Amino acid sequence: MSIFAHAREFSLIQSCFGVLNWDQETHLPPDAAAYRATQLAWLASRAHELATSNTWKNALESAESSNPGDNPIHTANLRELRRSFNRAALLPTELVVRESSANSLAKHAWADARKHSHFPTFAPHLETLLALAREKTELWGYPNEPYDALLEGYEHGISTANVANLFNAIRPELREIAARAVETSAARAPQLPPGPYPTATQQSLNRQIAESIGFDFHAGRIDTTNHPFCTTLGPRDVRLTTRFNEADFTSSLFGVLHECGHGIYEQGLPLTDFGLPSGTSASLGIHESQSRLMENHVGRSRSFWNRWYPVAQQLFPQLAGFSLDHFMDYVWRSSFSPIRVEADESTYDLHILLRFDLERRMLNGTLAVADVPDAWNDGFHELFGFFPENDQVGCLQDIHWSMGGLGYFATYTLGNINAAQLFAAARENPTVASAIDQANYAPLLAWLRLSVHTHGATLSPSDLIQQATGKPPSTQAYLSHLKSRIL
Repeated sequence: MSIFAHAREFSLIQSCFGVLNWDQETHLPPDAAAYRATQLAWLASRAHELATSNTWKNALESAESSNPGDNPIHTANLRELRRSFNRAALLPTELVVRESSANSLAKHAWADARKHSHFPTFAPHLETLLALAREKTELWGYPNEPYDALLEGYEHGISTANVANLFNAIRPELREIAARAVETSAARAPQLPPGPYPTATQQSLNRQIAESIGFDFHAGRIDTTNHPFCTTLGPRDVRLTTRFNEADFTSSLFGVLHECGHGIYEQGLPLTDFGLPSGTSASLGIHESQSRLMENHVGRSRSFWNRWYPVAQQLFPQLAGFSLDHFMDYVWRSSFSPIRVEADESTYDLHILLRFDLERRMLNGTLAVADVPDAWNDGFHELFGFFPENDQVGCLQDIHWSMGGLGYFATYTLGNINAAQLFAAARENPTVASAIDQANYAPLLAWLRLSVHTHGATLSPSDLIQQATGKPPSTQAYLSHLKSRIL
């Protein structure tokens, strides 16, 4: 069996894992959580055994030795499979099983802890997940600090020091932009007309908009859960989730736009290469660029709402006397909210700076799990000027840590930076720019397919941005976007 056949078999197991995981987040009865953890752990062990077996290793070595080097996609696939194999082979199967089981149990503990705003319910699980993360970093090794080893799994080619320097460089400007945006917004005091905005009607609007920007419902669906996410269960099977607030229809809508960006990327990857690096996303920072591009550069634009606000007014009668100008004030409003997923563009990255700092400290041992709530509250106060009301809207608000996603959060700001640079480059094409101004996103989608999606993981994140935009990754387009949009 060729190495590519092995990779597709591995992907098949992962897709089964994904189905069970998606069901766990959307429909699983609470009492079934323990056995679901057993199921997922068993699948994780089988997948890991396959991907680190001598059979896999021999097939990879054979493919590498016989590679003529004249097909860049073939060569890139072998390079990425080698990188994945080397990383996976350093982890014993029993650790992978322990981690899978711990993740499943932690997610349910987190949901209960969040519901009751009781961090001690989740703390023992976070201790376990943190210990597992440290164990993995020691096996993988790292050049400077443990966080490097985790970050490499999400955004290869960039170090923790690189990210820290980047964040430190833009931190003062982000804080200034946020403060000015909040002050300007407060002077306008935009308020949405009172609800209710029925969930069923929101679902109808969300579907129409999702289709208009390119999400294919023949190859995907949208469901409801506690925390919005996107997952791919197989070729032509992309699942999105959102949550609803009947006092504000834009909450679910922007969640759907965000997850649609992820889903459209997944649907745009080369279908025949599913299971290979060439049919896989480049990185989380690139993935996040697609979601933030659709949510913010498309969904929060005036041209988008010129098209969709009349439809919203028909669906929600209370909007009839609420002008588009006032609605745009609401869409562009800025406030220091404790909730990351509801944060506006001007304040969003401050949430990421906080999480990045806390994760690094937890990994290097300078922050104990028991001290996380206080550290979170103090860090939040320093950035936002007030303390979160409770842990539910503080350190328990995100699902990532319960999924074992330590090292993940930095990719959100990297995604914002990438999104702005990609969108600016796309608009340099007159046809794309003109269509965007008319709320026609087919040319934009075609540009993204050609410039980003079709490459899969055959290019590094930085090389992909360089090739797509003609420039190395830079914060210039992002900061310019924030200043022009917000201020």
